[in-house]
Amino acid sequence: MNPLHEHTLHQTRRQFFGSTGLRLGGAALALLAGRRAGATADRVHPPLPGFPHHPPTAKAVIYLHMNGGPSQLDTFDHKPKLADHFDKDLPATVRMGQRITTMTSHQARLPVAPSMFKFAQHGKCGMWVSELLPHTAKCVDDIALVKTVHTNAINHDPACTFVMTGSEVPGKPSVGSWLAYGLGSESNDLPAFVVLTPWWTSKAAAQALFSRMWASGFLPTKYSGVALRSVGDPVLYVQNPAGVSEDGRRAMLDTLGELNKKTYDKYGDPETLTRIAQYEMAFRMQRSVPDLVDLSKESAKVLDLYGPEVHKPGSFAASALLARRLVERGVRAVQVLHRGWDQHGNLPNDLRSQCLDTDRPTAALLTDLKQRGLLDSTLVVWGGEFGRTVYCQGTLNKTTYGRDHHPRNFCMWLAGGGVRGGQVYGETDDFSYNVADKPAHVNDLNATVLHCLGIDHAKFSFKFQGLDQRLTGVEEQKPIKELLR
Repeated sequence: MNPLHEHTLHQTRRQFFGSTGLRLGGAALALLAGRRAGATADRVHPPLPGFPHHPPTAKAVIYLHMNGGPSQLDTFDHKPKLADHFDKDLPATVRMGQRITTMTSHQARLPVAPSMFKFAQHGKCGMWVSELLPHTAKCVDDIALVKTVHTNAINHDPACTFVMTGSEVPGKPSVGSWLAYGLGSESNDLPAFVVLTPWWTSKAAAQALFSRMWASGFLPTKYSGVALRSVGDPVLYVQNPAGVSEDGRRAMLDTLGELNKKTYDKYGDPETLTRIAQYEMAFRMQRSVPDLVDLSKESAKVLDLYGPEVHKPGSFAASALLARRLVERGVRAVQVLHRGWDQHGNLPNDLRSQCLDTDRPTAALLTDLKQRGLLDSTLVVWGGEFGRTVYCQGTLNKTTYGRDHHPRNFCMWLAGGGVRGGQVYGETDDFSYNVADKPAHVNDLNATVLHCLGIDHAKFSFKFQGLDQRLTGVEEQKPIKELLR
């Protein structure tokens, strides 16, 4: 038996070509131990060399994703003239032959459905906000509202994949994974990227969430988001089994690490390093996670700020407070995904329930961060994967209507982390159907997020399948500088 031949047979294609070039196994192990050149020796999640590219205005990001596509017409895009078009057909000059989904393409008519909710101007900036969001309305002077976000996808799964990974094609890293890879985090006891998936009270059918929305794609799997559960242990098996002491667990991990090290030395698979790092992080999380999720340590004033639902594990309120506690502990990226925003019918009732779930906690998060001096260093992003149509799907009357998917324009907002609040970017036509001024592509928003965290999106890539892959894709995208201070 030829050991060298046996070794070659066990290699993957990627490992083979990697070993024929500059195999930096020693450097990789040094990275694992936090000894990357230019990084401090005690960092579990060190940044890449040369990162950040420029002085950041934000250290962390909290991404509040309203899964299903919130209606911009009923939340932020005020269109008072639509009242004159109630139940009239959407003009062909507005639609301009643009594709629509099969859920409404069979309808004999596309009747215009104005919002039944009242709008009012708020803050010093005078931003128009729906009555459904009274708490968020109090924070508009800290918010930069983008009314002209648009996307390539018209159905949920590709649209969610797009907004989170910059591509409709599955298998790409999420924005949180990119940030964890490039910047690491300041926490040694928690993952660099954490995901929360709260429940929703409308009981309406919701789109499925796929783990690829927080996965690392072609990046090493150590940069995947870690999803915290709301029932039982926040992380499965975070507690030692009965009869296993902390010292015993430590001894077991040390032995296992030595075995994995031998495997790495033999095969050179970088995922072996990931395995060692994940075991070590799991050991650290056994101490850090119970303290993290213990909200009883928060003051009554803070708990009251988030509302009564904060006492219910898995609520959006509890998740928003956990998001603050995570960035407070040095976590780089936190993703909160709230389902149930896909209102094809019975929109007034279901949307009201969704806003009741999220409005007060979202405003509380902004207020809480601001009071602690964290809003300046934390970028908060709110939005869905697309918007909703001005025309009705299904039955239309003054109090009942539904809306189909609409990728042409929808609303997202950013706050904190170097963003200039109290502004509205872009404008839509009178039907909220097309962009009238200052379009903002989804990947322009992603480029803006990276810019706030000190990253030049055009210089941030990873070689995969012969391409320099980027979060913002290969088309020309740019940060929206008007949003920034």
